[in-house]
Formats: sequence, structure tokens, C-alpha cells
Amino acid sequence: MPPSKFHAAILQFIRATLVLGLAVALLSGCGRSNSPIVLGFSQSGSSTAWREANSQSIRSAAADAGIELRFADAQQNQETQIKALQAFIAERVDVIAFSPVVESGWDDVLREAKKAGIPVVIIERPVKVNDRLLYTTMLGPDFAEEGRNAARWLLDYKLGPRADTKVVELRGREDDVATNERARGFREVLETDSNFEIIATESGELTRESGREMMARVIAAEGRRINVLFVHNDEIALGAIRALEDARLKPGKDVIVISIEATKGAFEAMLAGKLNVAVECNPLYGPQIMGVARDVVARRRLPHRLFVEEFTYPMELAAEIFPSRKY
Repeated sequence: MPPSKFHAAILQFIRATLVLGLAVALLSGCGRSNSPIVLGFSQSGSSTAWREANSQSIRSAAADAGIELRFADAQQNQETQIKALQAFIAERVDVIAFSPVVESGWDDVLREAKKAGIPVVIIERPVKVNDRLLYTTMLGPDFAEEGRNAARWLLDYKLGPRADTKVVELRGREDDVATNERARGFREVLETDSNFEIIATESGELTRESGREMMARVIAAEGRRINVLFVHNDEIALGAIRALEDARLKPGKDVIVISIEATKGAFEAMLAGKLNVAVECNPLYGPQIMGVARDVVARRRLPHRLFVEEFTYPMELAAEIFPSRKY
């Protein structure tokens, strides 16, 4: 190689080496090794044992994962929740996650987050938006599958010689995603057996008082025709059990009772023989949320929908499982 070409090649090599070294230095300087991920999370509220357990799981998992958590309680108010999300955007957190109070009305604030370059993860309940790319992924329970699991257990349960089984359904608000999905899943499975008929459906608040009132109305209308009670929420179920007892009916015996959530209150009812089965709606997925936050920051590709692991607990397993329940 002529000297001039040799010197030019050496010079080009030195330049390339310097550029590479500068790039490595810049990447090292802006890496996350010394700066924890900052997660802004807005919880929909704190009105139930399930919700409190979910919030505690998120707080504990964030501390264990070394993630800085900015936690906001929306108190079941969408305007409050939107303001919390806007505050996270202004703070320029690394990831935003929220459990939406309602299904729609999020497009504008999610556009703000997207414009700021902050990824958003939807927790627990889906949202309706015009552009699916406004959020990264959704993580939460499969409400329809919970309804299916309740119906599967019922079809497998030995009800005796009854050829025509009358089912009553008590659920949350009619405009609630969980309500509609659980009802849909329950019917998908139950309708495969013509021996079962849903004779009454009541909607109300997720409280014992509401459950007692709804069940009292159904008993007044249907009386002892009721064979099965399917309830979407443990608090409603515990109130309904009280109404059955008020009417001198034995819950768990005269009326088979199925509830969704599997809180400690449900296990206590199973131990007392008043609840036949609890279908889990698992709130303890804080560690999974932290894993998703890390994946999002690392720009790993995630599926559109992620589900949490859930189980069905019949009365016969209550004594064994109860000591390990965390909520």
C-alpha cells in the first residue's frame, strides 16, 4: 500500500475508534444503572378489601424491585384520575400505569402522554380509545374467564335429582366492565346445559348492604324457588348470605352460593358452610406490574393483553388454603 493510502487508513481507523468510544461513553452516562425507574400509578379507589390488597401489592412490589412509585388514589372519580395522570406527565415519569375508573374518556390524556414520550400501561380494566397505540399493553384479571369458571364449577357440582335448577345473579353496576364480562362468561358455559335457568338478575353497589337489599328483593319475588346464587363480588355475597338467613334459608345448603374474588371474608364464609365456592379475582399482581414496567422501559415487545393467574377454591379446600390468604 502506498504511504499516502496507509496514512489515510490509519487516520480513518483512529477516527472510527474515537467515535465508538464517545458513543459508549454517552450510553454509559445516560444508562439507568444509577437511576431507578419512576412509575406513576393511579389507583381507581380504595373502597373494598380487594382494592386495598391490590394497592398494597403494588407498593410492596415497587419497593422490592427498587422502582420509585408515585401513587395516586382517584377515589372513583375520573376527573381526579385524569389530573393525576397529567401530574405524572408533567413530572416526566418513566412509565404511567392506571386502573381506570370508567371505560371511556381517556383519549386526550393518553395523547398527552404519547406526545411526552411516556408509555402507558392499563391495569385491571380495559379502556375504549380511538387509537390502540395510545397505550402499550393491558395487564389484569380475565373477568369473562372468572364467569366461565363459576359456571364450570356449577355444572360439575352434584346438585342431586333437580332437573330444573333456578339461578339468581347478583352483580355490580350495569355499566361496569367486570360486571358485563363476568355475566357474559357465566352464560357462555351455563347455556350449554338446559337444566339451568337464570330467573333473576339484580345490579347494585359492591357492598354488603347492597347485596342484602338485592337478595331480599329477589327472595320476596321468587321465594324458595331459588336453587343457586351466583354473585360477582364477595361483599355483595356476604350481604346476600345475611338476607338468605333473614328468610330462614340456609346458604350453602338450601341455596348453593358462588362468589367471585376469594377474599378472606369469602373463606370465612366457606369455613362456616355458608359459601360453596370462591372464584379468585387475584389482586396480588404488583410484582407482575413491576416486571411490565421494566419491560416497557427496556422497549421489549409486549402482547396487547396480559392476564394474571387465578384459581377456583371450593368449600372443601377452605381450611387448607385460608391460613395463606393475604387479603
